[in-house]
Amino acid sequence: MELLESIYHFSLEWIETFSTIQGGLQLADVIFCVALAALTHKHWQRFIARLLGDLEQKGFIQFLLRASNRIAFPMSMLLYLILTRFVLDQFGVNTAVLDIFTPLLLSLAGIRLGVFILRSGFAPSPALRAWENVFSLLVWSVLALHLLGWLPDVIKAMDEFGFTFGEARFSILALIELTVSIIVFIVLANWLSRFIESRAKRSQYLNPSMRVVLTKTSKFMVYGLAILFALKAVGIDFTAFAVFSGAVGVGIGFGLQKIFSNFISGFILIFDRSIKPGDVITIGNRFGWVQELNARYVVVRDRDGVEALIPNENLITSEVTNWSYSDRSVRQRLPVSISYADDPELAMKLMVESAMEHPRALKTPEPVARLLKFGDNGIELELRIWIEDPEMGVANVTSDINLAFWKRFKQNNITIPFPQRDVHMIESPESA
Repeated sequence: MELLESIYHFSLEWIETFSTIQGGLQLADVIFCVALAALTHKHWQRFIARLLGDLEQKGFIQFLLRASNRIAFPMSMLLYLILTRFVLDQFGVNTAVLDIFTPLLLSLAGIRLGVFILRSGFAPSPALRAWENVFSLLVWSVLALHLLGWLPDVIKAMDEFGFTFGEARFSILALIELTVSIIVFIVLANWLSRFIESRAKRSQYLNPSMRVVLTKTSKFMVYGLAILFALKAVGIDFTAFAVFSGAVGVGIGFGLQKIFSNFISGFILIFDRSIKPGDVITIGNRFGWVQELNARYVVVRDRDGVEALIPNENLITSEVTNWSYSDRSVRQRLPVSISYADDPELAMKLMVESAMEHPRALKTPEPVARLLKFGDNGIELELRIWIEDPEMGVANVTSDINLAFWKRFKQNNITIPFPQRDVHMIESPESA
């Protein structure tokens, strides 16, 4: 193959070059600069970590520091090569071999910086950082092959290695082109969807449900168009996939039934506005407020800080109590019993005063106390209050006001009765 022949001749030229004294000096210079640049990069990383630890807020300074970490190695190595090349030139050493490292290092720095800027459009994750290095290396390898003059032979070899399926031909080159096109269009689509999402969040004319509708719909449309454009860009005929359409349809119908059920249920929840971000709901024995509406599930955070991922289908098919569906105000009932020897009017007055002093109890409508009935053990009273922030919890309000009851009742000698039972001792006939 032409590629193998080019590699063979190139290897012979480099072996001949480095077999001389001047070539050996240049090779030693490159190894020395690599080690020195690696050491510099390591110290620069420690310096950046210390600076990032002192910064309290994220901003442009943090972005510049992290970006400088990506180009620290190639730029420091380029600087050391320039300095050592100047020294070698003073001794009359031919430094022609070192000329090829200048564009290679500059291109590596530019590629790593560009990929880092593109990655900033995605949510940070360890996997994404790993793929950043892989993608940078791949792009730089292509550019290095171009600078070495091997790229045309490599492209020709990858295009020859393939197979034909019907009228369509698949090769390694076509697969690489498709992958690169999908990545490029997905990055652009992600930026566009994030821009739409940020604009929707800042809009004052959209309610939470409409923001979710606009964000999710635009995201699916943008990503779908990105994949279609990527396939079209590499010249793939969509009719080639017609053979697989029946099998894919059956697979979606059976294997992905639950996934699509949750997907459709998510859009139903969004369009009918029955549940919105910020709503306080109870489903089953779980109480919390809605954090996010996603394509497959709803994030509900309870008072313990635990976030439950509830499938959308469950919210459609199960009974859900939405505490803030049309009005965020919620009424709380606090029952209490007092002894028959106590004054119920005074007790009811103390109950209302206890509620009026609590900061979360609404003054309009005002708290009221009611005498429900005369029970077996005492007079049963009930305090009724309204709160407008159920996401902050309802049990804590009940606890605070009950504690206030207890303190005021003790100060005014009002007792809470114990269960009372009359026991009659019946004598047996034998004892009589």
